[in-house]
Amino acid sequence: MGDGAVNHRSTGITGNEMNVRRVMPTAGGLALAGAALWWRTHPSACPYSQRFWVEAPHPLITRSRLLEVLEPVVGERLLEVGPGTGYYTLAVAERLGSDGDLTIFDLQREMLDHTLRRAEERGISNLHPTQGDARSLPFEQDRFDGAFLVTTLGEIPDQAAALRELSRVIRQGGRLVVGELFGDPHWVRLGSLKLRAQRAGLRFERRVGGPLGYFARFGMS
Repeated sequence: MGDGAVNHRSTGITGNEMNVRRVMPTAGGLALAGAALWWRTHPSACPYSQRFWVEAPHPLITRSRLLEVLEPVVGERLLEVGPGTGYYTLAVAERLGSDGDLTIFDLQREMLDHTLRRAEERGISNLHPTQGDARSLPFEQDRFDGAFLVTTLGEIPDQAAALRELSRVIRQGGRLVVGELFGDPHWVRLGSLKLRAQRAGLRFERRVGGPLGYFARFGMS
């Protein structure tokens, strides 16, 4: 052997072991890709047991950017679909003040309870929890001044139905804000979102952020 060759016997590593080591990263990558594809084709909410995903920092779709595009006003009545553990909830609730209220709507009671506990710790008392399915919102027509959902729309099996329901419960002149982050298994492209929103009677107004992470604001047509 030349000086640059590796003698596997001298290192104690057999040829089979070397092959296994080469295959493992490839197998790991395929497993991750398979998991991502499964989540992509099986829309579902992030389980409460895996809430660390929704509690992690959200680059590009920050709280300040949400407040910039949502423009919550003291005394308004807003709806958040899919609050998770309250990453955006508390910032919006504080903007609304004690005269406003924020209804938080989630499929999982555990998420709602977690968010309420966090709000209580911060002295926030204008949250109103409701559990249910976003494809059939249990609210009357024109109830809210606005609504928002962040990295949630793609988790809903029928996005078109959810957008129709949101359009129904938002008053004329109100707004809907949808946040999406590239890399999320349920990422919704802006082009697809615009098309579905238009069919639901929502008018695209503007985007805050870039193609990898954005908030899209829609008004009532």
